[in-house]
Amino acid sequence: MLDRRVVREFLDEGLMGIKIPRDIFEEALVETFCKYVENDYYEWLKDNFKSFFNYGKPDWQWIRERIEKHVRDKRWFFDTLFIKN
Repeated sequence: MLDRRVVREFLDEGLMGIKIPRDIFEEALVETFCKYVENDYYEWLKDNFKSFFNYGKPDWQWIRERIEKHVRDKRWFFDTLFIKN
């Protein structure tokens, strides 16, 4: 769920200079925009879930390789962050 306060600030900046009709209230605009983004986000998650898990036939070796890469990348990041030359 999106943080409505953050979205409100985002919309305030993004709509700067754009005249919003008087019959469109800020709270309704924020809520409607949030629902729009959340619906799109959940569709995106579902599509990526299907793809990642190979449409119900997971390739566990491929997943292991992705996990190992993530761990290596994360380890490299923290090593470079905390190790001083």
